[in-house]
Amino acid sequence: MGLDQRIIEAVDSLKDEMIDSILELVRIDSVEGAGSEDAPFGPGVKQALLSALDISGRLGFDTVNLDNYIGYAQYGRGEDGYVCAIGHVDVVPVGEGWKQPPFSGYMENGVIYSRGVLDNKGPVLACLYGLAALKKLGLGLRRPVRIIFGCDEETGFEDLNYYLTKENPPVYGFTPDCKYPVVYSERGRAVVRILGDKEKLEPFFEFVNQYFIGARNTGDRLGIDFFHEEYGTMEMRGYKLGCVDGMVSFDVTLSYPGGFSIQQIMDKVQGKALESGLRAELVMNYDPVIFEKDSPMVKALQESYEIVTGQDGTPVTTTGGTYAKGMPGIVPFGPSFPGQKGIGHNPNEWMTVDDLMTNARIYALALYRLGQL
Repeated sequence: MGLDQRIIEAVDSLKDEMIDSILELVRIDSVEGAGSEDAPFGPGVKQALLSALDISGRLGFDTVNLDNYIGYAQYGRGEDGYVCAIGHVDVVPVGEGWKQPPFSGYMENGVIYSRGVLDNKGPVLACLYGLAALKKLGLGLRRPVRIIFGCDEETGFEDLNYYLTKENPPVYGFTPDCKYPVVYSERGRAVVRILGDKEKLEPFFEFVNQYFIGARNTGDRLGIDFFHEEYGTMEMRGYKLGCVDGMVSFDVTLSYPGGFSIQQIMDKVQGKALESGLRAELVMNYDPVIFEKDSPMVKALQESYEIVTGQDGTPVTTTGGTYAKGMPGIVPFGPSFPGQKGIGHNPNEWMTVDDLMTNARIYALALYRLGQL
């Protein structure tokens, strides 16, 4: 029996334990709450982090809790850097329309319904149990492997920023918080704010209506409808009207393709705003994440996906945003398979047991391969 098959069988032997652990974790309400000194993202998120670390400890991993901002389990030792999978235990608010309580861990016909089962508690524990399979087989790795449990992915990456003040970034890694096949590049993401005088609202609303509300979401009227054949066209969304520092404001989130800079975008937006007597400023920006499709890391992840699924694993791009925006050296990888969209932030968020197991098999092979690079 080949090593890949041995690893897959070791994952399968942990199925019941993994599903029990996922149910344990998704039953914790970990929507961000009021922070405190020992629970920076609220008591529910802290409880979820402690539960994930407890599960890791029960599997025999060394664990580290970085002041309840973020934590990790580790397998192996070494001074030549580490590899990782980084997911998160915080979740978005539940919303309305659930057929069962959103933190019940309800299972029906092989499907688990709970807030966070897909985004991202199930997948990060699939990574953990994939690593547990390597540990069970006693496989040696060139580099130590960490499974990192973030706590602020949904609301600001403060957890990741804190982590990087305490720890070095990984040599290689992935975040199981997007889609398959391996995502070699993420679009850039920015928030741009238009500001106007509250005493002169007419030019402000004319500008907003002309260039945003009444326009296509590509930014074509602003001249920022940039297109790249591998990413597609600029997308504008997340419109928000408000007041900032005594001025009326309009925020827009931009998802822009690789190959273009935020300065190119801002030059055009600021020019148009200035013509109308308004001001445009950059509130936030994450540059595009770009890796070579034939890099050793991307090839290792592609190979792992193809071995388990038998499907074409040609690397792809995404319009989404993940921890890859803030953690050097990582790419998005799973957990959603082609055709699975619009699940994570909606009512009745779900993931099948079969998909969770397929993810764990893929992640086990991927972590083994990355650990040998």
